[in-house]
This record gives sequence, C-alpha cells and structure tokens, in this order.
Amino acid sequence: MTPFIKKPKVKKAATDSAQRITLLAAQPQVHQAFQWLHLNELRLRQWQMDAVRIPAPPFAEQERAAWLMEVFHAMDLDNVHMDAEGNVLAEIRGEDESQCVLLSAHLDTVFPAGTDCTPVEEDPRSSANGHAKITAPGICDNGAGLAAMIGLAAALRQVGYRPQRTVVFAGNVGEEAEGNLRGMRHIFADATYGARICAAIALDGSGCGPVVTHGLGSRRFRIAISGPGGHSWSDAGTVNPAATLSHALSRIARLPLPESPRTTLNIGTLSSGTAIYAIPEEAIAQLDLRSTSAEELLRLEVQIHRAVEDAVLEANSAAGGSKARHLRHQITLIGNRPEAALPETARILESLRAVDRHLGIRTSMRIGSTDANIPLSLGIEAVSVGAGGTSGGIHTHAEWYCPAGRELALRRILLLLLDLASTNAGEMEFGKAFDLASD
Repeated sequence: MTPFIKKPKVKKAATDSAQRITLLAAQPQVHQAFQWLHLNELRLRQWQMDAVRIPAPPFAEQERAAWLMEVFHAMDLDNVHMDAEGNVLAEIRGEDESQCVLLSAHLDTVFPAGTDCTPVEEDPRSSANGHAKITAPGICDNGAGLAAMIGLAAALRQVGYRPQRTVVFAGNVGEEAEGNLRGMRHIFADATYGARICAAIALDGSGCGPVVTHGLGSRRFRIAISGPGGHSWSDAGTVNPAATLSHALSRIARLPLPESPRTTLNIGTLSSGTAIYAIPEEAIAQLDLRSTSAEELLRLEVQIHRAVEDAVLEANSAAGGSKARHLRHQITLIGNRPEAALPETARILESLRAVDRHLGIRTSMRIGSTDANIPLSLGIEAVSVGAGGTSGGIHTHAEWYCPAGRELALRRILLLLLDLASTNAGEMEFGKAFDLASD
C-alpha cells in the first residue's frame, strides 16, 4: 500500500506573483530595457560622478537638485518640476493617473559645506573584475541610488514604457543628519502626490539582496543648559552649565536599555564655553535614540527629561542665591523618525520575493532608518533597497563604490517597479496589466 503523503500547501498569492513576474520578464520591451542598462554602465557611472562632485550638504541641496532637473528634462520625462521643499520630481504618466508608484533616491549627503567631493577613479587595469572603484564622499550614499534612479528612468523612456499607474521619480532632500526626512514628509503630505501613491521604493546605497521592510524609529534631542557665565577666578562659585550637563549626561548614559525590543542611546556631540578660563554661558549636547518600539522611545524620552531637570535643580539648589543667577535648560526635539513595519502579507513584499526567486537573489529583510519610514508609518507599502555594486567607508571621506553587480540590482528594481505599476496585477489577466509601446 502506498503511504499517504500530505503535500505542502502552496499559497495562491506566491504562485500568482511568480507567474506574473515570469511573464513580465519575458516581455520584449523589458528585455530591451535590460539591454539598455547593460550597454550603458559607463553612462550610469558618469551620472553618478557628475552628481557626487556637486556638494549637497544638509539643507543645501539646491545645486545638485538643479543638475537633476536638467537630466530629467533631457530625457523628456513628464511634469519635471521642483516642489516647495526642494524635491525634484518627474513622471512617466500612466493610463490611470489616480494612482502612482514612487521611485526615489535622496539628494543630500552627511558632509558639511566645503567638503571636497571630487571623485577619484581607480585604474580599471588594477581591478580584478574590470570594474574600477570610485572614491569620493557620498559616492555610494547616495550617488549609487541617484545613478540607479536616473538609469531606470532612462531605460523605461528609451523603450517607450507606458504604465497603467503613473511612475513618479523623486530626488528628495533631507534624508541625512537633521534633515528629518523633510523631503519625503512633504511628498506624502502634499496634495499633488500624497493621496495617490500606492507603493514606494527608496533607493539607498549599494548592495543587492538586503531590503529594509521595518522602519527603525528614532528621536534626536538637543539639550541646552545656560547660565550667567563669568571669569574662572573672579566669578568662582558661579553655577556651571558644563559641569551640570556632564552630571545629567552621566545619568543618561547609565539608563537601562532593553535588548528586546532592541533600543540604543548615543550621546553624539558636546559643545561648551569660549575659553579655558571662562565659566560657560551655555553647554549643549545632542542625543540620538533608536528603537524598534515606539513605546521604548517614549520611555527613554521621559527619563532623559527627568535626568536633565534633576541635574539642573540640584545645581541651582547647591548654588543658592538669586534665581537670576541660576541655570536654565531647554530640551528640543530635532529629529523624529516614526517606527513602522511592512506586514508579511504586503503586496510589495510578495512581488519582491517573486522577483528575487526569478533572478536567483536571496531576499534578506532588514531593519533600518530610511526614507521608507514615512510611507510605512502612513500605512503605504514601501521598501528601501540597495542600488547594486559594493561599497565601503560609508559617511567618511574615504567612501568608495564599485559597480560590479549593479546590473542585477537594476533588473530587480525594474521588475518590482513594473509589477507595482500594473493595476490589480494580482487579479487581472497579465496581458492587460500594462502596455509597452514600441520605440
């Protein structure tokens, strides 16, 4: 007697998505787009270096934004414009303009004004794989993301792709440092696109495989303690903001942090005083809190306020005298990235897994703090993915990027984008999902 073997159930959604991606990848125009990307690596490389040599420090992205607008205009994309926040946007209009898919890459870098961002190319003959390494501040983060977004827009335009849903390309501002995701916040709050975006893909840095599906929550604070100041000799005994801030930070550094949900606290910058013999008039510290739990961030915020308030009260009590000679403190929230996670059943994740299976990529889900935090927090399906290649020295002057492997990542992003731009692709006949016109 043949033993009964229970066959494993195959989820219909996974089966449908696999069939959808297989048919999509077989379309002649998709092959044309793949071919264009393959033949234009040098052009991608040039776009990347052209972008990076234009400084784009936080809150000063205007020159790089103007360059991107010129590139978009040269491609003859639809509705090329700069919004009120400084984001550069362009479209490939779809048949259904009531919904759109967003493909974005942030314009800004962590490097301050005055940083030399000139790219330096390695001699291709010294590279084992024939792909020369490029070194420059921001060449990967986010030169790689910008080059990928521009390349994908160019490939789709070249093959005459007409989606059912409008595809929006955005070079957004304010992802790094104290930018507080201001560019993405504006895009999703503005009536032009906010209510129409049904899915979002953020391109950030290098790599192929890892995908950020869980937005890491973070809060950043500026703590300022101020007082009368004075001379170290003649005003000796005057309450000292630097010493008091040190006491507060010592307490903050000892706050217990849970391993699960993982939570971190970093005292990032300190500044105080004008001279070694002057009692400071002000002392300032900046703190970065991160957690996968919004509740933990709130708990830490309360404890930080308490630690600073207690240190100031104790210092003033010990000093006595007039209140006019006492310390004052101010705690300012300078950054707030919402924590949010993509559901396991999300359509975008189902599509990405199908694309990765088709291309032989191992999907690796990660937690991260990226532009995807904003749409995720609004309940909009979003991921942040790498733009391919390899890199190192991120956020240092020795940052480098090598494009080896970029083509596979671009194919991955293209297939995901085309699938998301197909209206009701999970339910409808695939042949009616989109139209790729001949060139």
